[in-house]
Amino acid sequence: MDFPYEIKEVEENLGNQVTAVFHKRKNPFLQVGPKKYFMYSKYRNEAAGYYNMELRPDDVWVITFPRSGTTWTQELVWLLNNDLDYERALKEKLIDRFPLLELSVLSRNEILDNLKEKSKSDPERQKELEKLFSPGYEMASRLKSPRHFKSHMPLSLLPPKLLDTCKVIYVARNPKDVAVSYFHFNKLQRDFDDDVTFEKYWDLFQKGLIHWSPYWSHVEEAWQARNHKNMQLIFYEEMKQDLPGVIRKVAEFLGKTITKDQVEKLVNHSNIDNFRTNPSLKKLVHDTKDGKDGSSAGFYRKGVIGGWRSEFSQELNEVADEWIRENEAKTGINFQYK
Repeated sequence: MDFPYEIKEVEENLGNQVTAVFHKRKNPFLQVGPKKYFMYSKYRNEAAGYYNMELRPDDVWVITFPRSGTTWTQELVWLLNNDLDYERALKEKLIDRFPLLELSVLSRNEILDNLKEKSKSDPERQKELEKLFSPGYEMASRLKSPRHFKSHMPLSLLPPKLLDTCKVIYVARNPKDVAVSYFHFNKLQRDFDDDVTFEKYWDLFQKGLIHWSPYWSHVEEAWQARNHKNMQLIFYEEMKQDLPGVIRKVAEFLGKTITKDQVEKLVNHSNIDNFRTNPSLKKLVHDTKDGKDGSSAGFYRKGVIGGWRSEFSQELNEVADEWIRENEAKTGINFQYK
């Protein structure tokens, strides 16, 4: 099957706005399909591979717009689907148990070259890196079932039979908190300099010029599929306010039974402070300014509702609120912001 969507380069003026913030990312940037999903140039050669990848009926997917509680959800889902095997969860890195499908699209070539140079005396590590940075659909074919995948791609760019074949958990988070968390994550990744303001970043976010945006199109695709038998849509704010309830809901969705004591243990395991010290949840591959192993508060940050208040001026908040009102009216999606 061919890839059904047109892939176009972003017009020069818009591309220049992106590179003015993301100085390590160079044109050409891409916009995909009628919704103009914003992608880096490496996506062009891999788009058809993701769209046509082979699915298995026991695959389980967690799909989110970035910074929506993805890691938190992955760990919960993996444990529930693996009969609460905490011993294995602590031994095996999450990125191996529950890989990011499109990691190869995101990774800058210089990062891979740097990691290879650092591990040139370790042939096994070299092989591991080659596998890690190979296209996700190639990596997926080598995994044993049941497979677990994390993806930030919208449903429309994933295999069209995904929901008819596999269980999908989609997590949505309010756009203000998403943007603030994404901003700090990009800064942590050294994607831009410290003098880049959140206001500049929000401008790109609202224009759909951040990777995987437009935000509202991404979330709306899942919202429209929320009643499909293989779709479980969860709000991040719901997880913060009633995690035991969410755990029971996801367990039922996956066909698992869970006791009250097991729920309590999983809630405790999922505490954000435990995430910062859990060796299996440390980031593997990206060179960061803060907590190079990913264990710092930099990667997991605060994990709160309403953290956006620290970055939005009154003027910017008014602009954001107008944009949000328009899109909530169009989509029927309403978020909690405090």
